Amino acid sequence: MLTTEDFDFDLPEELIAQTPLNDRSSSRLLVLDSKTGKTQDKHFYDIIDELSPGDALVMNDTRVLPARLYGEKEDTGGHLEVLLLNNPEGDVWETLVKPAKRAKVGTQISFGDGRLHAVVEEELDHGGRMIRFSYEGIFLENLEALGEMPLPPYIKTKLEDPERYQTVYAKENGSAAAPTAGLHFTEELLNKIQEKGIELVYLTLHVGLGTFRPVSVENIEDHDMHSEFYRLTEESADRLNQVKSNGGKIVAVGTTTIRTLESIGTKFDGQIKADSGWTDIFITPGYQWKIVDAFSTNFHLPKSTLVMMVSAFAGRDNILSAYQHAVEERYRFFSFGDAMFIK
Repeated sequence: MLTTEDFDFDLPEELIAQTPLNDRSSSRLLVLDSKTGKTQDKHFYDIIDELSPGDALVMNDTRVLPARLYGEKEDTGGHLEVLLLNNPEGDVWETLVKPAKRAKVGTQISFGDGRLHAVVEEELDHGGRMIRFSYEGIFLENLEALGEMPLPPYIKTKLEDPERYQTVYAKENGSAAAPTAGLHFTEELLNKIQEKGIELVYLTLHVGLGTFRPVSVENIEDHDMHSEFYRLTEESADRLNQVKSNGGKIVAVGTTTIRTLESIGTKFDGQIKADSGWTDIFITPGYQWKIVDAFSTNFHLPKSTLVMMVSAFAGRDNILSAYQHAVEERYRFFSFGDAMFIK
């Protein structure tokens, strides 16, 4: 039985990247061969050398909402911070509220001098609340005016340009966090990859609470994953099937893309089909991979579900050894950090 402690490693705090590099693609890239455990130190723009004509590079085109709102309780004026996570229906949102104890069912909250109103409809675990919003005009326009980019808690430095927490191909509004493995791509690099004969294919997964929730149980099988919404269009499914039938590799950009592709592969017995829905897939060592042949990803938090996922592909020992190498070589970690390519 694997425990959460089996996925721990020592990470000096100064290696947590606080700001993005000026040139997205000049991040470092640690290439890991999952069969041999051998690593190579490269730069992210070298990822093109890991891709062959006929492969598909699959990316998550979700766009991060300015999802952090600061409001006041309408009865007492008490301050609340509300983080939007996902939007199951209409004007109802699943959120994280701080301090949660102040947000009981029925609590009314005002944002931006009353431009946006909300009422708490349901209490969930871990500070979660279902909130119904009311407003004049268009919700997203109100959110753009009042909300802040929800950077992860380990980033203490203010982000000068909010677009640097978006991928260059971000399109579909709905995430509470960026699919950070995609932050390294530039338009120029994507054009070079396409010119080499590699298919660029897009899907959508809106990143929600799973990104923020640590594994708090000892036995990883007891961890409860949060659901996130995904969509793979008919066109993207057709292109991926064409690549597979021609013997090309399916290369995922980031763990959110992996979650989508493997959720679909699990649902349809290894087949790639157009689909949309909610996934709470939890990929741990022993998992039988269905779709993904290789992937790029950033370096993840100790004891996180994402370290468990990459260990399921490359082996726990190989991953922890590669992470140790990354620490020794002073790679930059997490959202604005460097990347790995695992094959």
